Amino acid sequence: MRIFFDTNVLVSAYVARGICADLLRYVLTEHELVTGEVNLAELRRILRDRFKATLDRIDAVEAELRAETIIPRPSKPAAVAIRDPDDAWVLASAIDGAVDLLVTGDDDLLAIAADVPLPIVNPRGCWQRLRD
Repeated sequence: MRIFFDTNVLVSAYVARGICADLLRYVLTEHELVTGEVNLAELRRILRDRFKATLDRIDAVEAELRAETIIPRPSKPAAVAIRDPDDAWVLASAIDGAVDLLVTGDDDLLAIAADVPLPIVNPRGCWQRLRD
């Protein structure tokens, strides 16, 4: 399965123990991890500004992710009504990546799941789908 991780899932996977870290390890070994350039830029910023990660740590995280599938920034955001316009770029990246699943903790993306052409689930929902 091609599984797209939103930035918030990646941040949680790298800064905390828990379901996101477990999910990242599982997807890396059993499936194809996909994310986007849009997400990598946001990830770098959050790790630097919010978590005060060192440049070496940020570069290591990015290098690990760049070994996986990275979707270039789309030419336009997804054409769906969504509260946060930045999320339209994330959704467009996932759609461009022809993924099987978009995993996010973002309530705005989860709220539009019924209106888009791909399944959007939270980390627990992803875990349940993959383990069933």
